[in-house]
Amino acid sequence: MNKSLLMFAVAALTITAASFAAEDESVWDKLRAGGQVVLMRHAQTTPGVGDPAGFRIDDCATQRNLSPQGREQARLLGEALKARGVRVGEVLTSRWCRAAETAQLAFGRGEIWPPLGSTFDDAASRAKRVEAVRKRIESFRGPDNLFLIGHGTNIHTLTGVHPSMGGMVIVTPGGPGGFRVLGHLEPETVLLTGSGRAR
Repeated sequence: MNKSLLMFAVAALTITAASFAAEDESVWDKLRAGGQVVLMRHAQTTPGVGDPAGFRIDDCATQRNLSPQGREQARLLGEALKARGVRVGEVLTSRWCRAAETAQLAFGRGEIWPPLGSTFDDAASRAKRVEAVRKRIESFRGPDNLFLIGHGTNIHTLTGVHPSMGGMVIVTPGGPGGFRVLGHLEPETVLLTGSGRAR
């Protein structure tokens, strides 16, 4: 690559990085102001996809649960959001233990709401659950932010975004589809900006 092309590439990357940073800061401003809905995927789990065969929703020991790193991640995410001045209102969570534990570790609370349950192996109920979540978002009006803690498949079906474990998709209620996607925060970004340094 010649010098001119190299300089152009560096400039383009710098502009792109600055653009993403500006977009992230806009999202943080909205979260500090309140009135948004945060679709948060549960924190990091033990290795695996879905749940073990024969798992029971009333028995955490049979499910894929948070790893020790995931428990620490959830706790740090809650601290980072608080440090950023994010207004946390109602916290609703899937019945799955990894989501409910994420809510407790991050926010110290979380009310079970069945429509947030995993649809990874349950395509038959996916549309019904997603529509219930869509309606809840569309009708939300509040001074704080509504946190909905669930699963990647559900969030992707609803928004087209598939966040990493611990990631968040922020949506603004209203509009033709019931909401619009405001932004997407990966856990590494939240922890970095929440503390001022990588953690």
